Amino acid sequence: MTQDHSLNHSDWSPDELRGALEAAGVALWSWQVDTDALLMDSHGYALWGVTSEQPLTFERLSDNIHPADRDRVRAAFTATRGVVGPYEVDFRIVVGTDVRWISARGRGNDAGINDRKMTGIFLDVTGRKNAEESHELLAGEMSHRVKNLLAIASGLTQITSRFSGSVEIMTKQLTGRLTALGRAHDLVRPLPNGQGSAALLGDIITVLLAPYDDEGAFAGRVRVAVPRLGVGETAATGLALVIHELATNALKYGALSTPEGTLDVSGALNGDDVEIQWTERGGPEVKKPDGPGGYGSKLLHRTLAGHLGGGLEHDWSKEGLIVKMRLDGTRLSA
Repeated sequence: MTQDHSLNHSDWSPDELRGALEAAGVALWSWQVDTDALLMDSHGYALWGVTSEQPLTFERLSDNIHPADRDRVRAAFTATRGVVGPYEVDFRIVVGTDVRWISARGRGNDAGINDRKMTGIFLDVTGRKNAEESHELLAGEMSHRVKNLLAIASGLTQITSRFSGSVEIMTKQLTGRLTALGRAHDLVRPLPNGQGSAALLGDIITVLLAPYDDEGAFAGRVRVAVPRLGVGETAATGLALVIHELATNALKYGALSTPEGTLDVSGALNGDDVEIQWTERGGPEVKKPDGPGGYGSKLLHRTLAGHLGGGLEHDWSKEGLIVKMRLDGTRLSA
């Protein structure tokens, strides 16, 4: 006869159960259905940023739920009372300036419950949710980047074919441009840990823009003159995304879409900030786009604000687009 060596709940002491819950970061709660009174353990109060000094209700606790999730959570908790079996509801709460993701888990159906009291747990899943959002953002960026790379490759092919006298020359020039584009794309990835700064600011911008310098029309249509500053591995990723996005738009719609167009990238130091001006001339007349902009515009603003601690302004002049970027110098070297 096989012996059962598994443990039952009764085999655990209260201290062992409490230690296991604390190690897992689990907060216990109970809700009195008729009075709306809500009780939590000490971890629950700390998780929600509230105190146990005053009586707590589910309605009062709901004030801490993110406004975008509040109605959904209230409806979900009401619905669980009529649903048999376990449930799980994920939502955001606001604690001071922090936004945390909480997973509320329990067993639904209040029929026959003791003293009309429902119990369950709260679990902080902020780390998992942030990882999921990062993965979704990465997937969106990769999809967007692949589409842009295809558009760039097509544009570079057209540029090269206009000024190539033979298939051999075109092949050589196009291969050179696509190789340079590959080097620029590599800069989007940070260097392995321990290798220090990725490159100088001017070197990064020059390499990123090298594929767009149309030598068939005239040499030096792209000019770069920025302060001599080191760029760290973290900042190199954001900077490459910004330059890559601006260059893609210039090739699609701006100065780099025509043989006569030119691009000047200049920079200066202003205290702890680095100010960079992107000036396009000789291209088609540009107009300010309608609406808030697409994914590329959002990527620019998010990258500059999040990775580089700065911002940007667009001047949609008839002579050509001017983009003024501000970068936090301390972030640039990180």
